[in-house]
Amino acid sequence: MSTLVEVRELVKTFGEGETATPVLRGLDMMLAEGDLVALLGPSGSGKSTLLSILGTLMRPTSGRHVMLGEDMIRARDAELTEFRNRHIGFVFQFHHLLPDFTALENVIFPTAVAAGRETHAARARGKELLHRVGLADRIDFRATQLSGGQKQRVAIARALMNGPELVLADEPTGNLDRESASRVMALIREINEEERTTFLISTHDEKVAAACKRQIQLNDGTTVAFE
Repeated sequence: MSTLVEVRELVKTFGEGETATPVLRGLDMMLAEGDLVALLGPSGSGKSTLLSILGTLMRPTSGRHVMLGEDMIRARDAELTEFRNRHIGFVFQFHHLLPDFTALENVIFPTAVAAGRETHAARARGKELLHRVGLADRIDFRATQLSGGQKQRVAIARALMNGPELVLADEPTGNLDRESASRVMALIREINEEERTTFLISTHDEKVAAACKRQIQLNDGTTVAFE
């Protein structure tokens, strides 16, 4: 498999001087195209910081970060925003759906904002994705009318809206019951297998980790153990 993301000697320190707090300390890792990886580690180990950097939402203090052959460290903010919108999707523990919007409107919202309007192509893509995640009968339901598991599936469809190569998921099953969590992970595995979308999933759930193809363990932001 081809390398999608590579980071080397990644360092992130918050604050300066006596108040400086190192979070990532020379971290190395690689994600391949079509990977399905669980990111493990105790609270405070740097998982969320790493996801933010990989998602180009935060810049590291130092190190190397390359995705799709592009140097993310040297890129300007506007370039990072454009790159992120085209190539990276996000799924969070709290789905962050707009409560008064329908499932379809939530899925196409980021694209509509970027384009300044809803387009026929965006609505068609949104409907296709909602069919894909098993919500064909919930397209016109408002977010408040959906169950927790359904909301998270809408969030996955939204993350896939622009056809990203990488989806970063931060505890995507953390607020779901076991049955809903299993369905969400089955959906992620299906999309990973059929569309070759790379997923990096931060989780504390052993069953979620076991459903991934491999695992990465963070230890105080200093080492990464691969399984």
